Amino acid sequence: MLRPFTLLCLALLGTAFYIYALAGQNALLGLAVKPIPVLALIAWLKAAEPSPYRRWITIGLGFSVLGDILLAVPGDLFVFGLAAFLCAHLAYLRGYLSETRERAASALVISALVGTTLLAILISRGLGDLLIPVTVYALAISAMLWRALACGGVAALGAIAFVFSDSLIGIDRFVAHFQAAPYLIILAYWLGQWAIAASVYTRRSAKTLIQTAARQNKFG
Repeated sequence: MLRPFTLLCLALLGTAFYIYALAGQNALLGLAVKPIPVLALIAWLKAAEPSPYRRWITIGLGFSVLGDILLAVPGDLFVFGLAAFLCAHLAYLRGYLSETRERAASALVISALVGTTLLAILISRGLGDLLIPVTVYALAISAMLWRALACGGVAALGAIAFVFSDSLIGIDRFVAHFQAAPYLIILAYWLGQWAIAASVYTRRSAKTLIQTAARQNKFG
């Protein structure tokens, strides 16, 4: 098994080469290196303690790799990439639900406002045949954000970064294209994925601290 430092180096190399591919508009290089950072995260999670949470986060990362490939393939495979990331968000959602099922009303309100606002902006610009797929996707990512906010910690930060990245994709594709969009999108996306993956380790640590404190209170 590769060490965390080696995986970090691979992820950074993949990041650097992908940014280079974007700048040089080299589609084939971009396709080859884009999945590397998320694949490194999947390998990193193999060292984590087995749990339903780790399993669902790993599944989500796997669907994300598929989405990365589909969106990087020359040609317009946007709908297929959207479907892959829809599955990723559903996997993350299932993982978050395995951690907590608290209602988290404030998180629900925030997520609903974010989702409906972005969807309203996109619809106002005309989605055409993509109206139903984008609406379904917006519902899924809003639900994922809700449960991530309910979990808190780096899981919430990762979800926020992911939603920000997807929002930029929608704005750049359907509202107004801007030159820096591809760079901001991919950096926010990788930051979000890293934080979501890191939550597998931080959630375990948090649970250990809570259980230790509970035992001390019980016997102290």
